[in-house]
Amino acid sequence: MRENTVKSIWKKGGAAVNGWLGIPSGVAAEGMAQGGWDSLTADLQHGLIDYQAAVSLFQAIATTPTIPLARVPWNEPGIIMKLLDAGAFGIICPMVNSRAECEAFVGACRYAPVGYRSVGPTRANWLHGADYVKNANDTVLTFAMIETKKAMENLDDILSTPGLDAVYVGPADLGLSLGGEPRGDQTDPKIVDAIQTIVKACKKHKIHAGIHCGSTDYAKKAIGWGFQFTTILADNALLVNAAKATVAAMREGNTTGAKSSGGSMY
Repeated sequence: MRENTVKSIWKKGGAAVNGWLGIPSGVAAEGMAQGGWDSLTADLQHGLIDYQAAVSLFQAIATTPTIPLARVPWNEPGIIMKLLDAGAFGIICPMVNSRAECEAFVGACRYAPVGYRSVGPTRANWLHGADYVKNANDTVLTFAMIETKKAMENLDDILSTPGLDAVYVGPADLGLSLGGEPRGDQTDPKIVDAIQTIVKACKKHKIHAGIHCGSTDYAKKAIGWGFQFTTILADNALLVNAAKATVAAMREGNTTGAKSSGGSMY
């Protein structure tokens, strides 16, 4: 069975650096995988990808040691099982608001007798090893997203769900649900307090905490709070930001229309 190195990082007390994929392109995912992320998450909720595109993203990620993960569109067992069979080594599930919802999510990720995942890991066997079914329950990661006021009210019940490995904070939805702004790097004291409350609760229940961040500075701050899994932006945002920065740099000092002094690289 292939080692899930995200779990290995956690066992050593470290924090995993996660990348985010929303562009439906295996080539784009292959390029992202060259960045050296500990894991890359295919986003089927708000990303522009579907199941078939996710498979091609997993194939691209497999050119590197990076761990493939997926965020599902919703807490629905069919897509959870298909993405695991396709090779996802962990699932991030949005809008988990109660113990019952968390139990349903975790159960879909685990084989009997502890869950109800159906056996048929076609690509997972190829990617992770012929003994996948025997070891999957101890290797596949489960992340419940905590991103609503209701989830905060049920936090201890959710975090005590057997088989739950981690939570993943959605700062935009959490901020909106708590009466703040739907933004990434939250600075509103009320929202920051809620985020730190989640981290403390995770430590109490001996599970790991993850969060989506809009900058490396905020991700480093989150690690200081106790987060052990941080995502910085997404492939589409990184591309747009780099493009804007490049064009802005070229327009400084009336360089518009200036010719390059060097030849083409291509």
